[in-house]
Amino acid sequence: MRPRHLALAIGLAAVWGVNFVVMQVGLEHFPPLLYAGLRFTLAAFPALLLVGRPGVPWRWVVAVAATIGVGQFGLLLIGMRAGMPAGLTSLVLQMQVLFTILFAVTLLGERLTARRVAGLAVAFGGLAIVAFDFGLSGPLGAFALCVAAAAAWGLGNVAQRRAAPPDSLRFMVWVSALSAPPLLLLSLLVEGVPSLASPAEGWLSLAYVAFVSTLGGFGVWGFLLRRYDASTVAPYTLLVPVFGMSSAALFTGEPVSWLRVLAAALIVTGVLYAGARTRRTEAPAPALTG
Repeated sequence: MRPRHLALAIGLAAVWGVNFVVMQVGLEHFPPLLYAGLRFTLAAFPALLLVGRPGVPWRWVVAVAATIGVGQFGLLLIGMRAGMPAGLTSLVLQMQVLFTILFAVTLLGERLTARRVAGLAVAFGGLAIVAFDFGLSGPLGAFALCVAAAAAWGLGNVAQRRAAPPDSLRFMVWVSALSAPPLLLLSLLVEGVPSLASPAEGWLSLAYVAFVSTLGGFGVWGFLLRRYDASTVAPYTLLVPVFGMSSAALFTGEPVSWLRVLAAALIVTGVLYAGARTRRTEAPAPALTG
């Protein structure tokens, strides 16, 4: 990878890592479902007027919107609002890679090799340590919601793999457009009539996650994937929890215990090992992030 493209890949991981702290700030001013709905509304409009059709059958756009847009982000933000800290969330969500492998095996008939079984075991061991560590000080319900969000993300990744969109940014704009209405409707039913009265930091948080993380991030992601193999680009997403946990410690004072460091090492090692390309297998498809 060229130096400037390497810088883009690392910068993108930083943008997506800091995104968790930014979302935590936004959740101080908006209820979670409303925040998710507004995020996708801003990401879709006016960008929707500038892009063409998604380039894939509509059923796949709907499937990804339901699993990633509504399922993942709805569960994720509810979990964060319930007490899951930003840095730890960025780490737990990396389990989406392993859920992607499991769903690809069960739904697409891909081979579950010995390498992937070993990687899954190591990474789930790290997740167990996170559960133990967080269970001593935080609500396990919030942790379970974030694990469920990672599972929904994995299911959405399989749908996106089947869709194989020719333009990831254009596809994400349409996914955002179809995610926003159900999230806003759920917000109305569950959270009540919304109030958009928020200080500037609430709206700046929304602007960051909609324009910088979503549109800008996936623009860079698509740019890199057009120039390099997915197996070259995808491992850089493992830097996301590094930036997520570091920024959370720096800006919110979130503690980083030795158990969390050990869990991070196990999860990242397991994901890398399970997803490594071998002679007979392909690396798992790159996933949406943040």
